[in-house]
Amino acid sequence: MLRYILGRILSLIFVLFAVSMIVFSVMHAVPGGPFDETEGRLPPAAKANIMKKYGLDKPVYQQYINYMSHALRFDFGIPYQQPHTTVAKLIKKTWGITLQVGLMTLLLAFSVGITAGMVAAYNQNSWIDNLVTFTTTLGFTVPNFVIAMWFILFFAVGSQWLPMGGWSGRNASCLVGTYFCTDWILPVIAYALAPMAVVARYTRASIVDVKRADYVRTARAKGVSERVVMSKHVFRNAQIPMVTALGTEIPNLITGSIFIESIFRINGLGKFFVTSTLNRDYPMIMATFLLIALLWGITYLLTDIAYTLIDPRVRLGGAKEA
Repeated sequence: MLRYILGRILSLIFVLFAVSMIVFSVMHAVPGGPFDETEGRLPPAAKANIMKKYGLDKPVYQQYINYMSHALRFDFGIPYQQPHTTVAKLIKKTWGITLQVGLMTLLLAFSVGITAGMVAAYNQNSWIDNLVTFTTTLGFTVPNFVIAMWFILFFAVGSQWLPMGGWSGRNASCLVGTYFCTDWILPVIAYALAPMAVVARYTRASIVDVKRADYVRTARAKGVSERVVMSKHVFRNAQIPMVTALGTEIPNLITGSIFIESIFRINGLGKFFVTSTLNRDYPMIMATFLLIALLWGITYLLTDIAYTLIDPRVRLGGAKEA
């Protein structure tokens, strides 16, 4: 396993370099630049000084080499729109908020999604199964920004039960203290519905498939109780597809949603990434893409390792044992 992990880490390094080259090339291939003014014009001498300050007067390949040489030392530069700070500090500030949203969304999506999928699978072809299927289809097909607007109209504007947006700066006190941060409710639920639907459908499909397996019929024929069959045979062997769903959703949720953060006025990484893209903030765009690529690579590696813990027959770098 150690050899496999080292190989995956090495391949991830090559992937990060490939992503950096592609993103850097595309950024500079698009017409315009970060200091092309739409209102008013800078004097040519002033603009030339700014371009020289950020190294934008050099050839693109030299800019890339300079950027990556600093990035390897975890120096991702200074954001053009906020030159009083660094990209690393800005990501740390905005990503902390996005992580709060993402982790609560993960908890809600997977706890409710797994439960709903199990209930639907245990009551296959019943009205409960049909209700869960309809609800998950709705949550999967309707975009989260549409759901967010519905929530605002019904729960914030119409009934005025909940705030329209914002994100409280309070942290643990909101969860374990004497009050609850109501501004968390709408964005977390709106953000969780799509992954919740994915997890519920994966859970239902995997459990239904395992219930038809020969070893499950054999266990029932031997007189094993239904509770033991479901807990030790069905649910345990249905976990690999569920882990697959978890692995694909984690990077999306913890890097932020541009729609949810924009609609609910959450100053997280997703919202800031959009403004950085619009303003051609090259260092911020590069650092964000590298972060996302790194998270995807780590998540897939951890997912593969989780397969071996769930099913000992799985061997990394090869097929299942017979």
